[in-house]
Amino acid sequence: MHDELLEIVDHEGNVVRVAPRSEVHGDPALMHRVVHVLVFDSKGHLFLQKRSMSKDVAPGKWDTSVGGHVEAGESLEDAAQREMEEELGIKPDIEFLYSYVHSNDYETEQVHTFRCTHDGALTFNKEEIDAVRPWSIDEIRQAIGNGALSDNFEHEFNTYLSQSRG
Repeated sequence: MHDELLEIVDHEGNVVRVAPRSEVHGDPALMHRVVHVLVFDSKGHLFLQKRSMSKDVAPGKWDTSVGGHVEAGESLEDAAQREMEEELGIKPDIEFLYSYVHSNDYETEQVHTFRCTHDGALTFNKEEIDAVRPWSIDEIRQAIGNGALSDNFEHEFNTYLSQSRG
């Protein structure tokens, strides 16, 4: 796996400098851009992915449908489309929802969230993802705080509820 080049940004999203992922991960002072895509089916279920145990962040936890780094020089929409294709094998139209900052002891991310609707086959990347399945909103609410979900997804879900559902 190559060492991605990521843009370190300030709180306004201005690029401060470019650094390799190996330098950025593990240093929460280096905020970098990521994209998330919330993939819903037409029944309103949200697809979550179970992260591979080999991942350096939240291994074995259920997480956002699609998520990944924005590579240096890449637009947010291009990054979201690339990650959807890499992780789930899909290319639906997406809609931008909101941005927020997520920080923990390991990293600080400026998250840019999109959504889409997809009914049909998903071909997930078995090196990064152990499983993908649709969850009802109530199922997700019941799982919050029990350790099954990544801290990043719990933040994402609460932001989604407050921004998109009143």
